[in-house]
Amino acid sequence: MNANTLKMSLRTLIVMLALTLVAQGVAAAEETTDATSGMTGDVGVGLSLGLAAIGAGFSQAAIGSAAVGMLAEDSSKFGIAIIFTALPESIVILGALPLFL
Repeated sequence: MNANTLKMSLRTLIVMLALTLVAQGVAAAEETTDATSGMTGDVGVGLSLGLAAIGAGFSQAAIGSAAVGMLAEDSSKFGIAIIFTALPESIVILGALPLFL
């Protein structure tokens, strides 16, 4: 892995971790009795779903291009390519769980 790519990945991970921690703090904040009391959970849910979708998009970009290259060389591995391409979608499904909790 390229050193610049590794640095950028670590920076992105740190930013996402910070946003997640802020979202958890907002969600865990004590509810007030004013009109905006329902928004604390909505911000956390939105951040969790949005960050999960962004992470899945980054991973599918790399996996999808590798799968297309693999299929160009050997078309008999279509099933494996579909499985590996669909795996990052489970991240979005897990990120959507707070919507239902």
